[in-house]
Amino acid sequence: MGAFLDKPKTDKFLEHGEGNGIRYGVASMQGWRMEMEDAHMAKTNLGEALKDWSYFAVFDGHAGAYVSAHCADHLLNTIMETEEFHEDVMKAIHKGFLELDNKMRGLPEMTSGKDKSGSTAVCAFISPRTIYVANCGDSRAVLCRDGMPVFSTQDHKPGLPTERDRIVKAGGSVMIQRVNGSLAVSRALGDFEYKNVEGMGPCEQLVSPEPEIFVREKDDMADEFLVLACDGIWDVMSNEDLCAYIRNRLCITNNLQEVTSQVIDTCLYKGSRDNMSIVLVVFPGAPTPTPEAVMAEKELDASIERHLKEIIEVSNDTDYYQVHRKLKSINIEGLPPGGGLASKHKLIDQIFKELCPEEAENVSGSFDVFF
Repeated sequence: MGAFLDKPKTDKFLEHGEGNGIRYGVASMQGWRMEMEDAHMAKTNLGEALKDWSYFAVFDGHAGAYVSAHCADHLLNTIMETEEFHEDVMKAIHKGFLELDNKMRGLPEMTSGKDKSGSTAVCAFISPRTIYVANCGDSRAVLCRDGMPVFSTQDHKPGLPTERDRIVKAGGSVMIQRVNGSLAVSRALGDFEYKNVEGMGPCEQLVSPEPEIFVREKDDMADEFLVLACDGIWDVMSNEDLCAYIRNRLCITNNLQEVTSQVIDTCLYKGSRDNMSIVLVVFPGAPTPTPEAVMAEKELDASIERHLKEIIEVSNDTDYYQVHRKLKSINIEGLPPGGGLASKHKLIDQIFKELCPEEAENVSGSFDVFF
């Protein structure tokens, strides 16, 4: 915790796919962190009798990447292999989380003490008629319907009354909003040094592997998209802002890799210092690109370019940071809702380099320009 790079790693992992009448896009970035500890899984065919089922998940690791990677590889199968899966999906998900956590405890990396990592987990099973969502930790799922976030999972933070009560009963404490002053989440897979209180079950420990599970009926006419993302996204974007921004982007392009990539970039420029991962699942009811929205985007880009030229030519100011500050003070119409000027940071940099190539070469990095 607290260790950051001098400059963020901005290379992205991008993925997309479709099946069962839905499309998805994935983007992830290491960002300012010393290590990439996020992992994910996306699958639109669960095989045989479940070809019309899909599964998506995001795992946000801490103190290492081992547990998050292991969960990405094994959580789905662990849930599907339970006896309950074909009878009661919610029971199967609950049992699968606990079984995977218990199995990981016995892995050589854990028993030797070599690895002490943990991971949050948020996942969704999507059937022809139902959406099942499970959350353990502070990664989050949000469902957008009719342009609004109509459902969200709850972040499991130590300061929540129910979480604090469990921690205290297990002999722990909550200091500076962390378990024993150290861990910022109260539920996670792994983290076995917080799960050793004798006489208490797995869901009664300082850190619990128990998922909170939700079920919603699909609405093919109104459901637009489901977002699964780690806290590196939610740290700088509210549910409402992210839904508004994604909805705006879907009116510009149907390339979901591009949409999720823009979300990651925008969050970086909004000040996120964490790893960032997002899975965007788009339903048939989502907005689609329109000529009017595409034209409005072109006009916005042209407006930003005009404002930049005016700032540089009128004030004769080519200081990168001063130019950004002056641009921020202008009321520019048509900025993407939820994204704001931060969502146009790449365009701004590109234009500045064209207008002031020599000054641009001397700029060490624009990531400390906050919007």
